[in-house]
Amino acid sequence: MKNEVDKLLVKHELLVHSERKRVTSHVQRKDGDWIVNTIMLEHYSVPFRFKRKTRYKNLKGMFVNLTYYPNTETIAGIPVEVMKVIRIRTT
Repeated sequence: MKNEVDKLLVKHELLVHSERKRVTSHVQRKDGDWIVNTIMLEHYSVPFRFKRKTRYKNLKGMFVNLTYYPNTETIAGIPVEVMKVIRIRTT
């Protein structure tokens, strides 16, 4: 697994990888055909988001490894920093 992450980090310079982060909140909502998952991590004030076609197991209280991009979304005319998760694994 580590080798896969290393290859991604070399290929995409803006990509960030974090290991063993505790999930404090996990919310899932429907958006068309997709389920949008938003998680909050301990000691972070930025939401981490990812999409799936099906519901995901509840991650609250679990430790996860994440690979993500920093991103900005505009909500009600205000730019908000979010992290776009491209890979998530429970540990």
